[in-house]
Amino acid sequence: MSNLTTIGKTAQTYAKDVAERVAWTFLVSAGGVALAAGPADMFHLSFWQGVGTAGIAAAGSLLKGLVARVVGDKNSASTAPGV
Repeated sequence: MSNLTTIGKTAQTYAKDVAERVAWTFLVSAGGVALAAGPADMFHLSFWQGVGTAGIAAAGSLLKGLVARVVGDKNSASTAPGV
């Protein structure tokens, strides 16, 4: 029974780690696009294009986290050792 508890806690830790990384990637990407496109008017992006760009970055972060699950530590979405 304790092995199932350990597996459940490991999965919870991993899910929280990935969710946090994806959310922050989205927010930072959206902020960066908004900042770059707003004052300098470089990209001529609509709101939804900016959100879509940030969504692509967040999806990339999710994919990276899933790959890290296979390659790195099972409790982390990082490929860096010891994280």
